[in-house]
Amino acid sequence: MSTVVNRVATTQSTTGLGTEIYLQKVSSTLKRLPFVQINRLTEVLWSAYQENRAVFLFGNGGSAALASHCACDLGKGTVVNGNRRFRVLALTDNVPLMTAWANDTCYEDIFSEQLRSFLQPNDVAFAISGSGNSPNVLNALKVAREMGAYTIGLSGFAGGKIKGLCDLCVVVPSENMQVIEDVHLCVMHSIFTSFRERLGELGICGRNAS
Repeated sequence: MSTVVNRVATTQSTTGLGTEIYLQKVSSTLKRLPFVQINRLTEVLWSAYQENRAVFLFGNGGSAALASHCACDLGKGTVVNGNRRFRVLALTDNVPLMTAWANDTCYEDIFSEQLRSFLQPNDVAFAISGSGNSPNVLNALKVAREMGAYTIGLSGFAGGKIKGLCDLCVVVPSENMQVIEDVHLCVMHSIFTSFRERLGELGICGRNAS
């Protein structure tokens, strides 16, 4: 019995060490973020909100989930007491439309073709990609630039190819995809929190958000 207990204790200790190391990596990465760039990104989105310009978010995998999450936070979480609505849309949410474009043209066009339908000059195209090299994200940014949009991005590693296609790109200083995705969420929640505080200062936003 004691041998079994010792084995369990050893396994738990090893597992705990692994999770602690990972969370320490996340914490260390958060401290090394390019905060000036994040503040600039916040200002771009705030200006878009004030000027009633639309923001379109897109990405793949975990970044697709984050695009939807951000659209929910910014689209719903800023609506209080009849204030102006934030015109924000995640291009990752219409599954039938994405699969139609993927099937009839190619997967690389699932975001760019949506932008061709909705994007107006000076709108904001917001790319999220851990690697910064997803072909469909790159295509969407190219189309956005051709159509006169302002392009912004969240990436990791060395920034990838989206860095050269974005007017402003925040690169998470990590080569661990899970850490990058966690920090991307933290960055977006920090931006959303800033929005809530600004709306509060204007007297049109309550304390709590969904």
